[in-house]
Amino acid sequence: MALDITQFLLAAQSADAKIRSDAETGLGQFREQNLPGFLLSLAAELSNDGKPTESRRLAGIVLKNSLDAKESARKEQLVQQWQAIDAQCKSQIKSLLLSTLGSSVREASHTAAQVIAKVASIEIPQKQWPELIGSLLVNMTQQGRPPSLKQSTLETLGYVCEEISHQDLVQDEVNSVLTAVVQGMNVEEQSPEVRLAATRALYNALDFAQTNFGNEMERNFIMKVVCEAAIAKETEIRQAAFECLVSIASTYYELLEPYMQTVFELTAKAVREDQESVALQAIEFWSSICDEEIELQDYEVPYSGDSSVQHSRFIEKALPTLVPMLLETLLKQDEEQDQDDDIWNLAMAGGTCLGLVARTVGDAVVPLVMPFVEANILKPDWRSREAATYAFGSILEGPSIEKLSPMVHAGLDFLLKAMKDENSHVRDTTAWTLSRIFEFLHTPSSGFSVISPANLQRIVGVLLESLKDASHVAEKVCGAIYFLAQGYEDGGPSSSLLTPYIPEMITSLISTADRTDSSDSKLRTNAYETLNEVVRCSNLVETSDIIAKLCPVIMTKLAQTVELQIVSSDDREKQGDLQASLCGVLQVIIQKLSNADETKPILLQIADQIMLLFLKVFACRSSTVHEEAMLAIGALAYATGQEFLKYMPEFYKYLEMGLQNFEEYQVCSISVGVVGDISRALDDKILPYCDGMMALLLKDLSSSELNRSVKPPIFSCFGDIALAIGEHFEKYLQYALPMMQGASELCAQLDNSDEEMLEYGNQLRRSIFEAYSGILQGFKNSKADLMLPHAPHLLQFIELVAKDKPRDESVTKAAVAVLGDLADALGPNITTLFKDRVFCAELLGECLQSDDEQLKETAAWTQGMIGRAFSVCG
Repeated sequence: MALDITQFLLAAQSADAKIRSDAETGLGQFREQNLPGFLLSLAAELSNDGKPTESRRLAGIVLKNSLDAKESARKEQLVQQWQAIDAQCKSQIKSLLLSTLGSSVREASHTAAQVIAKVASIEIPQKQWPELIGSLLVNMTQQGRPPSLKQSTLETLGYVCEEISHQDLVQDEVNSVLTAVVQGMNVEEQSPEVRLAATRALYNALDFAQTNFGNEMERNFIMKVVCEAAIAKETEIRQAAFECLVSIASTYYELLEPYMQTVFELTAKAVREDQESVALQAIEFWSSICDEEIELQDYEVPYSGDSSVQHSRFIEKALPTLVPMLLETLLKQDEEQDQDDDIWNLAMAGGTCLGLVARTVGDAVVPLVMPFVEANILKPDWRSREAATYAFGSILEGPSIEKLSPMVHAGLDFLLKAMKDENSHVRDTTAWTLSRIFEFLHTPSSGFSVISPANLQRIVGVLLESLKDASHVAEKVCGAIYFLAQGYEDGGPSSSLLTPYIPEMITSLISTADRTDSSDSKLRTNAYETLNEVVRCSNLVETSDIIAKLCPVIMTKLAQTVELQIVSSDDREKQGDLQASLCGVLQVIIQKLSNADETKPILLQIADQIMLLFLKVFACRSSTVHEEAMLAIGALAYATGQEFLKYMPEFYKYLEMGLQNFEEYQVCSISVGVVGDISRALDDKILPYCDGMMALLLKDLSSSELNRSVKPPIFSCFGDIALAIGEHFEKYLQYALPMMQGASELCAQLDNSDEEMLEYGNQLRRSIFEAYSGILQGFKNSKADLMLPHAPHLLQFIELVAKDKPRDESVTKAAVAVLGDLADALGPNITTLFKDRVFCAELLGECLQSDDEQLKETAAWTQGMIGRAFSVCG
């Protein structure tokens, strides 16, 4: 069969479905029966210049997919399969791949470069294939090697650097790779293809170059070559060079000072004169510098400037020339830009960068931008008016309220009039600018708002009228209404100002959501999200009647979605999106009405009908609906309390489905949250369902397929269940506690230098403490002794967390609370445990000094509990 692989690969691409299916089956069988032979045949096919390009292409793709996959479990399986193959066979495959780099067929050499990198990603970290880098470098250094071989070799080096970590190569190898890459980029290199491949390879190798960038001579040479490539004849090389500069800006910010004048000249020339693809990267360079400086400023305040990276204030220094350059780009709009959010053009990039500049330098940007705004805002050409509005909107975050307030007060009236501009681009950008004004300059709770009782009626009138505009404009108007409503949240008496307008806002937003002229459902989604915010931020006492009337309107709409005719997957998706939005509105209504004792009865009267609707929605089987309907049911359980029990027989099967949904792990996570909500609502009435729920939760915890983000909520959920059923949790202890102890040991091994892992570690610690708290409180009155054997482990875990500096405040709170629960539940039994635990007193002392009142209270309570336990003992 190995001899026929060409025919199978060609047949697998046939237009005839039967031939295609048979070929795929044949290839699958070959793979199952003899994986090493299968992979070797594919490598031989790919390397053979006498074979058809089509079969070689597919051989390369199948080979690559045999080494790598998106899902981590599948990828791990493929890695193990490769490692199990006989060394001689692997050596043959690698040799064939390396020989393919010299193929005259570009497609074959390009695919081989990708496959080599996939093999390298498995082997190099394991210190296997040590000769790879050397073999590749020979292709670059030996005289007379053809440009096509150099090109594919550089491509391979780039892909390898992308696949592996910079710790996987020794410095000598890094030096050799960089030397080869930089030589390939050099102006002396005759082949543009080689220069392009080298420039792209450098982009992937920059992470490896830390030592080289630390050496001034080497750094100067790399920067010289990159800057020369930025003015190459070929557009693609210039673009790739600027991509390198963008990466250098974020990776080596602190070393850039000597090169900034040159880089500024290069970027200015590219932005003003070059192709858009190059100009976009040139602007991106300055956006990256802004990102670095904003981050440095964020860290400077709490740590009094003690940052390892020196803040060079490049943006501040470049301001007088950088801002005019960015303002020019705003006048280069595309006719189609607002209708399609996917379009990223020079004007959008320039405006985004200008916004970052404003956040970086604050007030200093205002006098540089306002003359441009004033000069262009009244011009007859729509491009000038739109650019002026965009510039104004871009600088609203960063500068102080004192600096912005006079301009915004003066400009607000003008902007409201501009919502009637004859050009839809101008109206679109004006609506966006208004939403920014309301987001950043309308917070009545802080005592400042550009909106006053005098202008509110006009603002609301203009916005509601503009909801009838073209759909892309109406989308931005939804944003403005959203932030207008949000400003009144926690606004005290000022929230009453919005009350008279709420009925009309609700009606207009529902009409907007019902519009059929929008090509996608984005406007509808935005309208419903804005409706949610209007309801959420309204003054409940004054609007309860309005919200009560809105509820049946939304319920009717949701009932209609269940009756929709579903013919295609597209229909199913549209139904799901609409149901998700409507369930979202019902969730907000449920939460709002359950917030006060006066309004809760309104909700309880219609709870049965709402629940019936949610069950019908579940029966439609759409994953997005599961999420939104689950969240709404969690809110309903909280609102109805013990009354929720009557829904459990019907609802439980859907809850089970949610807890088993590993594919869409967000659905699973939300279902776990709902188990917690129901436990808190039903208390021990949840008992008949606990065996099933605990079995599923424990299964979720031990699954390697389930996304790790679902695991912390499961531990918190254990706490909720234990608190609800008290002593009855005893039968789950033998399963739950080893899981909790295992997870607490894992916390100590997590890599805290990675921000994502640090956040995950905090969630995990917090949730383990919450689980212990729930169990201890649940057992307190009758079975507290069951926790005695586990107390030393818990104390050890608290001590570990206490020593962790700086520690997350929510973790500290949970640790101190569980310490109090331990003393409260075990009483005098804790005295021997606490004898030599100095950390307890230190931790409590630290918390009692905190500015956080809640933390102080918790620490004082815990101190009292420990004191009480000792006094009983004494």
